[in-house]
Amino acid sequence: MGKVWPLTGFILGSIFAFSALANAEVLDANAGGFALKRTYEINAPRASVYRALIHPERWWSSSHTWSGTASNLSMSARAGGCFCERLANGGSVQHMTIVYAAPNQELRMFGALGPLQMTGASGHLNVKLEENGGKTNMSVTFDVGGYANGGLNNWALPVDGVLGEQFSALKALVERN
Repeated sequence: MGKVWPLTGFILGSIFAFSALANAEVLDANAGGFALKRTYEINAPRASVYRALIHPERWWSSSHTWSGTASNLSMSARAGGCFCERLANGGSVQHMTIVYAAPNQELRMFGALGPLQMTGASGHLNVKLEENGGKTNMSVTFDVGGYANGGLNNWALPVDGVLGEQFSALKALVERN
């Protein structure tokens, strides 16, 4: 148990450092939860965006994984599927469970990302894709509720920063290919 807290401090410190650089879009934040929304215009058809979205090992930052390596991430994009991570010595992490998968349109997941797993909080992550003239408008929302010592309102900006980093990387990957 003593080894968990230094890791949590490192992760939270990294999140806070990045959040200062991110354009935060916090819709609501209070002690019981927060709501985030980000939108992206991606220069690619939504089928290409969806294909990349369901392969987080290709775009999620290794620095925001428990194993330290994004190649350990996987996603089974179907209801009941897992956004999971392999750990050393046969261990694993379930980041989120897929609750709705409409290929090329929308992906909804429920669970707790990163250090939120060490609280009584969980959230709903929704990624919606709409094609517009060969481009894709991607809307990402994350609604979190529950209990965290000190209140969840303190988590809103850092979590928004981390999600901003991840989904900006997804956009960059799709537009490079």
